[in-house]
Amino acid sequence: MADGRGYIIPVGGAEEKIGDITILRRFASLCDTAGRIAIIPTASEVSDTGARYETVFQGLGVTEARSLPIYTRADAELPELIAILDQSDGIFLTGGNQLRLSTMIGGTSMAKALRRRSAEGAHIAGTSAGAAFLCEHMIAFGREGASPRAKIVTLAPGLGLTNRVIIDQHFRQRDRLGRLLTALAYNPFAIGIGLDENTAAFIGPDNSLEVVGGGALTIVDTSELEFSSMARVRKNDPVCLIGLKVHILDHGSTFNLTTRVAAPAPAIARRA
Repeated sequence: MADGRGYIIPVGGAEEKIGDITILRRFASLCDTAGRIAIIPTASEVSDTGARYETVFQGLGVTEARSLPIYTRADAELPELIAILDQSDGIFLTGGNQLRLSTMIGGTSMAKALRRRSAEGAHIAGTSAGAAFLCEHMIAFGREGASPRAKIVTLAPGLGLTNRVIIDQHFRQRDRLGRLLTALAYNPFAIGIGLDENTAAFIGPDNSLEVVGGGALTIVDTSELEFSSMARVRKNDPVCLIGLKVHILDHGSTFNLTTRVAAPAPAIARRA
C-alpha cells in the first residue's frame, strides 16, 4: 500500500482487455499484483460487466478481484460491501452512465468510504463513465463538437477525489473538445483532461500525471485565461475564450497539476 493518498486513474474507455493490456496491468501492479481489487460495475447496465473485469484482473495475478453488487442506494450503505473496500488495495469503476454512479453512490456511505480509502493510499481507477465520476465536477452529459457553445454541457457533483481537474473521455473518438472547453468556461479554476480511448492518466500523490496507453491525452490549462464571453452569450452561441494553453500528450509524457508544467516522454526528449 502506498504512503499518503493513492493514485487517481481516469481511463478514456475501451481499454485493452486482451493482449497488451498496458493500462490494467499497470493498475494491477500499483496494487502490488498480489493485492485485492474491488470492482464497482454500477455505471453499467450489462449484467456481466463486473464478472468480465474479475476475469481480467485474476489473469493478471491479483489475489482477489471481486465485483460489488451496488445497484441501488441501499446497496451503497451495506456494511459488508464497505468492508470489502477497506480490505482492497485498488478499486476499479467500470464504464456505462456516470449518472448511475452519481445518483446511486453520491452522498452514501460508499462514497465516503471511497474518498477515505483514496486518502489512506488505495488506488482508485475509473474507465469511461467511471473516469468522469472521479473528480468533483463531473460532466453529466453534453453535445459533441469542436467548438465551445453556451449551455451545451450539464455538470453534476462527482465523487470528489480531486477538484483540480474536469475529465472527459472517448475524447477524440467522439469529438468532445467543445464540451470540455464549455465545462471549463463555467469553472476556469480546473484543468481539463480529455482522454482518448485506451488511454489513462496515472495521477500520483504528488499531483504529477503520467500518460499510459495507445492514444493521446489533451490538457487544457485555463490558468492564463484572459477573456471568456460565457456570461453574456445565449444558449448554443459560440463562446469566445482567449488565453487558453493546450498540450497534446502521448504515452510516457507527464504533466504536473500543481506547477502546470508538461514534459514529453524521456525517449522523445532524448531524440530532440
